[in-house]
Amino acid sequence: MNHDHHDHCGCGCEHHDHEMDRYQAAIEACQVTTDDATVEAAVKKILDEHYEENLTPEVYQFLLNCVDLTTLATEDCESSVAAFVKKVNDFDQQYPQYKNVAAICVYSNFAEVVRTHLDVSDVNIAVCSACFPSSQAHLETKIAETALALQDGADEVDVVFNVGLYRDKRYEELCDEIAELKETLGDHHLKVIIESGLLKTAADIKAASVLSICSGADFIKTSTGKIYPGASLEAAYVMCQCIKDAHERHGLTVGFKASGGIRSTEDAVRYYTIVKEVLGEEWLTNERFRIGASSLANALFQSFTGLPEKPF
Repeated sequence: MNHDHHDHCGCGCEHHDHEMDRYQAAIEACQVTTDDATVEAAVKKILDEHYEENLTPEVYQFLLNCVDLTTLATEDCESSVAAFVKKVNDFDQQYPQYKNVAAICVYSNFAEVVRTHLDVSDVNIAVCSACFPSSQAHLETKIAETALALQDGADEVDVVFNVGLYRDKRYEELCDEIAELKETLGDHHLKVIIESGLLKTAADIKAASVLSICSGADFIKTSTGKIYPGASLEAAYVMCQCIKDAHERHGLTVGFKASGGIRSTEDAVRYYTIVKEVLGEEWLTNERFRIGASSLANALFQSFTGLPEKPF
């Protein structure tokens, strides 16, 4: 399974002799700020200037269509996942005038359950795979789990960035792991969760974003929402800046997913505002922007309809 890693590092870093240097060079070549105070000030400025203009029913409807409707509970079972999928089917029947969620996101072993019950063609099946949420397992195990999920009908796969390898500065191994998972998926979207609440600093969030993008991530995502703090606007800002840098310097198009504790319409609009101001209108499509959430979908629905119902 050893592939030539020069193939997957699309950040122009293949000219360096030493592995560590190559990856370090890619991180350093990305001009995104690593100063936390600068990031905080930039986020505040964007929200002060643009947040209120996005508090509209049109934006709320757009955001519902960007939701990865998620259930990742220890007590999830075939019947509960089937009932979860039924809500998405019912929404399509009851409110055909509105776009549905972007995807249903479940543990990898439930891909087949979603595939069996989902009647809505434009809702994707997303799974968390590769030993989510810790990413602690043999690479072979991660690849097998991901391949099985694909076989069971998954359209897109969310995996966790190997923070252990990152802490040990084993960048080549880390990037190879992401590249092999991407190779397993082929044309299917790979979303890499960098666990920004664990990494904390702008410098680490930038490095994780760059390494993930170099290795073939189709999306970079803030958090698992499991153990560490979830999404933050500052992390979103740094990640979007890294996406912008990769697009401008290397022609790569990478999506952004905010996940972990986003429950209110107002919260969702804040992330939307960051994406819009940093990445521009081009990124305002669910092919490039997602929010992973469970209760958010109902909040958004109530915000744009004014109805008390909770369809999801």
